[in-house]
Amino acid sequence: MFKNLISHGFDVAIRNHAGAIFGVDFPDQVRELEDALLNVTIPIEELVGSGGGEAQSTQRLRRRLYEAGWPKHNFDFQLIVDGVEIVSQSHEIDHVRHTDAGKIALEIEWNNKDPFFDRDLENFQRLHAQSAISIGVVITRGSLMQADMVGMVERCLMKHGIIEEAEMVELFSMKDRTVRQRQAVQRLMDRQVPYARAFAHHFVHDKFGQATTHWSKLEERINRGVGNPCPLLLIGLAKSVIVE
Repeated sequence: MFKNLISHGFDVAIRNHAGAIFGVDFPDQVRELEDALLNVTIPIEELVGSGGGEAQSTQRLRRRLYEAGWPKHNFDFQLIVDGVEIVSQSHEIDHVRHTDAGKIALEIEWNNKDPFFDRDLENFQRLHAQSAISIGVVITRGSLMQADMVGMVERCLMKHGIIEEAEMVELFSMKDRTVRQRQAVQRLMDRQVPYARAFAHHFVHDKFGQATTHWSKLEERINRGVGNPCPLLLIGLAKSVIVE
């Protein structure tokens, strides 16, 4: 299951019989997910220019899923006892695939604070308990992508010969950075760290740090049983998605 993704360097984890359910009830949706993910690319310049937020290419992944029939959806849940509403909740999910066999809920966590994983997995758990979804899917930054993020940003700046922030504003349309951010880079340069390395180190620590959503933080939740017993598919984007 999902061998194409694994062979291209994606992290894939399947929990609570999600593989069997995909194989029997949702084989077409396996192909839809693989097609969407294997065609996503994020130029490193776009990532730097986005300031760490959701890159344009990540938005293109969302549009690809929308076009494949995975729209955003709100699940409304009400519990009424003797005509009195006891509970009323609404869960907005990034992408939901509706089929005759059931529904697949999918969240993309490109670069949020890592507690968003708890929110997503607990939402999947509640929706599955009410038979509203069959499987929950989470897509985030993969382990190798996260591990080499500093190196990729540094190599990008070196490739373009960038030695000061103004050049990135012009080349990548990067938003102006704060005084705090500029001072942090300058402190590293004062210690004889080259500009490209100093910028990359601070940029990644500030925007893609350990407290953000990436593969190891998702694994932590899964190993603790967050989301159980909902069948889960977890995907970490391959390092090769970022084009240097």
